[in-house]
Amino acid sequence: MSDAGDPAGDLRIAVTGAGGRMGREVIEAAADREAVAVAVAINRTEIDPVAGVAVNDADDLDELLASEAPDVLVDFTGPDSAVAYAEACADAGVPLVTGTTGFSDAQVDSLRAASDAVPVLKASNFARGVAALRRAVREAAAALPGYDVELTETHHNAKRDAPSGTAKSILDDVEDARDDLDERVHGREGDAPRSPGEVGVHARRAGDVTGEHEVLLAGNRETLELTHRAGDRGVFAEGALDAAAWLADRDPGWYGFGDVLDAGEK
Repeated sequence: MSDAGDPAGDLRIAVTGAGGRMGREVIEAAADREAVAVAVAINRTEIDPVAGVAVNDADDLDELLASEAPDVLVDFTGPDSAVAYAEACADAGVPLVTGTTGFSDAQVDSLRAASDAVPVLKASNFARGVAALRRAVREAAAALPGYDVELTETHHNAKRDAPSGTAKSILDDVEDARDDLDERVHGREGDAPRSPGEVGVHARRAGDVTGEHEVLLAGNRETLELTHRAGDRGVFAEGALDAAAWLADRDPGWYGFGDVLDAGEK
């Protein structure tokens, strides 16, 4: 719990992976935001407090959810951990926001099972600009039939899953808009001319790049490039807190970040 306590009326959140890149960002963003308090923070290894918030052992999550009763849990960890935390949330009646990526189909099924008991919001990216990019990609892909499509994503050298979860979501958007594109080709080598139905996918890992996604559409002697670059992880943390505030009072079910943005536009 935060040493400062939780003012009445605050959105009280739990944060997993408090020692990770995004866990720290979420806690720090919550510290800077009015009416948000971190009631629970956990990590699988012992670490010092983050932004004044004491961090507990992840093995104690069940007990902490029961004793602290946070309004929502925010998770940016790994697929195995996220599934375990989703099960704990379902048992405790705590809504879950997760930005974890790299899930297998079976793990997504486990998250969906948890959404029968509590609201679960899963998103590959919490940047509002990425949501706008995805809408633009869907419109462009539909408006440019027959154009070749290539996607390139770049992230820091410690990112585990490739291509990124955001890239996969964008690829889903392209394939939904264009029924003639149904084969994802990851990189090229040697004699590799482009084939009909192909979408080229390229993942780069270098330095401390926060996240870049570029979609190239080419044909008819013209090109269109749609690009999003995140300058700081704080944009993802802020989006996750927006999602947490929106999700806290929802009915059990399966939600996405687009639901949060759509609600804000009405």
